[in-house]
Amino acid sequence: MNTTSRMAYACSFDDRVRTVLPEAARRCPGLARRLREAAVDPAALTGVADLDRVPVLSKDRLIDLQRDDPPFAGLVAPDAPVRRIFRSPGPLHEAELDCPDPWRWAPALRAAGFTGRDLVLNAFSYHLSPAGAMFEEAARAVGSSVVPGGIGNLDLQVQTCVDLGVTAYIGLPSYLKTLLERAEAAGLGPSRWQLERAFVAAEPLPDSLRAWLTARVPVVLQGYGTAETGNLGYETPDAAGLRVPDDALVQICDLSSGQAIYDDREGEVVVTIFDADAPVVRFGTGDLSAWASGGAAPPEPTPRIRGWLGRVGDAVKVRGMFLHPRQLSAVMGGVDGVDSYRFVIDRVDHRDVLRCELATAAGADRTAVADAVRSAVRDGLRFDVDVRAVGEPTAADGPIVDLRDWEQS
Repeated sequence: MNTTSRMAYACSFDDRVRTVLPEAARRCPGLARRLREAAVDPAALTGVADLDRVPVLSKDRLIDLQRDDPPFAGLVAPDAPVRRIFRSPGPLHEAELDCPDPWRWAPALRAAGFTGRDLVLNAFSYHLSPAGAMFEEAARAVGSSVVPGGIGNLDLQVQTCVDLGVTAYIGLPSYLKTLLERAEAAGLGPSRWQLERAFVAAEPLPDSLRAWLTARVPVVLQGYGTAETGNLGYETPDAAGLRVPDDALVQICDLSSGQAIYDDREGEVVVTIFDADAPVVRFGTGDLSAWASGGAAPPEPTPRIRGWLGRVGDAVKVRGMFLHPRQLSAVMGGVDGVDSYRFVIDRVDHRDVLRCELATAAGADRTAVADAVRSAVRDGLRFDVDVRAVGEPTAADGPIVDLRDWEQS
């Protein structure tokens, strides 16, 4: 799609801007407050172009707003039909509304060939964070049956897949590789168990890993989204890039001005979801992307983005979850005996590896401090971490050092 087509896609949401957002502001005091602070009258919102007047809402700012006005910062209507409440690292609370496929992933699964004939292993976490429930709802919406595998218990998951004849997988691409390796090591390869398709998300899918997976699974497609917004883009078999959904406004915005851009420049992925019960208006994902050229033939109803091109700011994604210096500071500040630290992220055999390198205070027991840090990170951030007591970490490196090379992964 060209610039004109991308602008036409954005303008297709004009009617929803006019009709949904004023009602959402009436029902959700947090949205009304955001618009008031931006000097924007909800009744004066006539189309998508008017949204450029509303500052982008970052995840860090949303965390602050929720802390000051718990649990949802007034961004969920008091009488909204909330089915589940999740708590992601930050902490950030996410409400699941009581409706079919609330995160809107069903079109992505259909594009990957998921149907009512599939039995799906859902290997996203079901514990506090929404990913497990998010994709279970999508699988149910396309009629698939679900094995709620979550993370861990690899041997049991492999045997369950073989015993039940699981045909499809949803989860991290790195976890799928580990699962298939475990199956092959146990002699439970394609002759005993053959996955037909996989939908992966929450971490990059480099070409080398895609090639390894597609040598064993005929269809491997990926999607892009966030815990706050759900589906923001997904691959289809017929064209490169990620097709953006038709039920959420996905924009690429200039990093300085926050204005929407429609040419091929990189910018931040910014999302608006038109739901009067739980509106998401100009939410900045913190991810960089750009519009993709071309598309499938015949012309598609929505444009494509190039996928994840990096991060805005200091947060990084590790094993599908964000890690932020502020979170580390809060956790590490509660551990006695730590003089200085840094967290190093690397990629080993297509899997993220996280380690903490720390210097201990004079007289502190290194082993005891390392154990305390390991426990604090697991409890506070839900990450397993290798802790190493070393000489003083180089302060110039910052609290997070990312060594991953996705071109080589």
